[in-house]
Amino acid sequence: MANSYFRFQQFTIWQDKCAMKVGTDGVLLGAWAPVTSACRVLDIGTGTGLVALMLAQRSEARITAIEIDGEAAEQARENVAQSPWQARIEVLHGDFLCYEPAEKFDLIVSNPPYFVDSLHSPDAQRTNARHNNTLTYDTLLQHAAALLHPLGSIALILPTDVLSVVKDVAEKYHLFVNRQLNIITAPGKLSKRVLVSFTAESQPLKEDELLIEKSRHVYSEEFAKLVEEFYLPTLLNRTNT
Repeated sequence: MANSYFRFQQFTIWQDKCAMKVGTDGVLLGAWAPVTSACRVLDIGTGTGLVALMLAQRSEARITAIEIDGEAAEQARENVAQSPWQARIEVLHGDFLCYEPAEKFDLIVSNPPYFVDSLHSPDAQRTNARHNNTLTYDTLLQHAAALLHPLGSIALILPTDVLSVVKDVAEKYHLFVNRQLNIITAPGKLSKRVLVSFTAESQPLKEDELLIEKSRHVYSEEFAKLVEEFYLPTLLNRTNT
């Protein structure tokens, strides 16, 4: 059974009310998304609030985090309230597709539901969190494009096998990949996850690769550097000895 909380250096994520717990995908997105020059950020499907809190730690941006599940939204609010950045993060309970803010966003991030063709869980909350029954890649990108500042970007973490489809969908809404990070879990493995950043202006693609573990429970130096401001030193030290 998953722990009821996950402790980071500057905040703690309580997750007993959320279907999806803290995982590597969310940590990667929160550590990688291009937040440096962003003033307004939107986190779609915030869950526990993990990515929103990581982006708050990395920036001075005002962050809106939206979550369709009521219990998860409540938990995200609780996690934000116990963090150093509660004044800059607003958690909304609602459907992203019905969200119409007055201002556009410099950065939009999402760790979207993805198991399109897999068997559904008997747990309805977990099913909604993991399957894109209600929020498809098409609807996600269409609405996100409408809320994006012309010079802004959209950052997602995706299964590698849907990347080409998502790129095609994005181009329908005049969004183009400018950064791509292929995630390799261990030496010799194929990439199963990819971090991508879309902009409204087509730019030369910057593509890189990140290895997570050099061997079992031993993080690579590149991954450790990416998350060193978040994971507790004891975890990184233990896995890199």
